[in-house]
Amino acid sequence: MPHIETPTLAQHRDWRRAQLIEAAAAIAIESGGGAVTVAAVAQRAGLSRTSVYEYFSSGSDLVADLVIDELRTFASVLQSAVGECDEPYACIELWISGALQYIADGRHLLAKALNAATLPQERSHSIGAAHRALLAPLNKALTQIGVKDIAQALSYIQATTDVATKRIESGFDAEAEIKSATRFCINGLTNL
Repeated sequence: MPHIETPTLAQHRDWRRAQLIEAAAAIAIESGGGAVTVAAVAQRAGLSRTSVYEYFSSGSDLVADLVIDELRTFASVLQSAVGECDEPYACIELWISGALQYIADGRHLLAKALNAATLPQERSHSIGAAHRALLAPLNKALTQIGVKDIAQALSYIQATTDVATKRIESGFDAEAEIKSATRFCINGLTNL
């Protein structure tokens, strides 16, 4: 029986899984999502390949978990940015600012590195749900301001933040991009 480094077996499994995810994240940031293989992660974590298979069925399954974990982290940041905000337009502004500040701070580099990775089809539902959770804090605010087509408004906000993201990554001033994207979205929403 292997040496357990935590008080319980369940905690040990969680710790080991986190260790593997951390190793995979480091590889993805350094070399891109395509470099995340079972062999590379095992080597980075100091484990055998068979040990990795105790937690993940394949390298692409590991990458899918990494993507989901990263999306959940980002969603948590966005939920915290909006917090207990009650004024709908202020909530939208806080969400846009939180999303783009996440980009400006470079915290999105893992997601960017994993963008081109091939993910298992059977995990697409979980990944889609994690993506939708990013926009969830906006639903209440959009409903409160009377937006009839919430999906359309979310698409417009997402497209605007995607453009601002590309501009920030290209070296444009983050604060100016956050202000412009926010103003553009709020003005657009008032006219929907």
